[in-house]
Amino acid sequence: MRPELLAQMAAVQQTHWWFAARRDILSSVIDGLDLPAAQPRVLEIGCGPGGNLAMLARHGSLSAMEYAPEARAAAASLGLCPVEAGGLPEPVPFADGSFDLVCLLDVLEHVEHDDAALARVARLLKPGGRLLLTVPAYQWLWSDHDVDHHHHRRYTASRLRSKATTAGLVVHRAGYFNTVLFPLIALARLVGKLTGRTGGDADTALPAPWLNATLRTLFGAERPLVARMGLPFGTSVIAVMGRSS
Repeated sequence: MRPELLAQMAAVQQTHWWFAARRDILSSVIDGLDLPAAQPRVLEIGCGPGGNLAMLARHGSLSAMEYAPEARAAAASLGLCPVEAGGLPEPVPFADGSFDLVCLLDVLEHVEHDDAALARVARLLKPGGRLLLTVPAYQWLWSDHDVDHHHHRRYTASRLRSKATTAGLVVHRAGYFNTVLFPLIALARLVGKLTGRTGGDADTALPAPWLNATLRTLFGAERPLVARMGLPFGTSVIAVMGRSS
């Protein structure tokens, strides 16, 4: 990710509609997982500047890992959990079988060798542990946003299932979210391709307060459905996985 985008993300990650509604949805998904009742061990890989850490800390004993030094420093400055240096597929500064829940939230698309990364993450899970994973959906939605954020690819739920199986993971469920706003986002991306203006920094620009609140409400309305099953299409894929026996 370009350094200036990282700084912009750190500035808006608590209030921007996309980050805020996504956190609410992910928290509901985690609530529905069969994690140990007493302080499950939770790891966020690729925590960025730390926007998810406060939410994840409510779900267990939290650790985090981040590759980029600037993002790692920003996350550590929040004082919410230890933030270790590391990347995927290596180096990972944690022992195999250490975590009840590993969160890989819009990270896998940044990793060149995603198959090896998934296999490495699988080894971090305890027996019965869960991997919560989100990635951007549909290669045809590729835009300057993906280029600016140093993405290698976008996914479909079926492609993610296939890669997970190859990596030794069992997919408990996979679907989509950010569905309500999908038509508007898809139209904006397609128009942008035709005009040559694709708005790569839109997710780090804070809209007017009324619009930000409206978009958060619309995206957040998906929360109960995504928590139970996922949706049939959307701008993001969400999956819950576990280690194969």
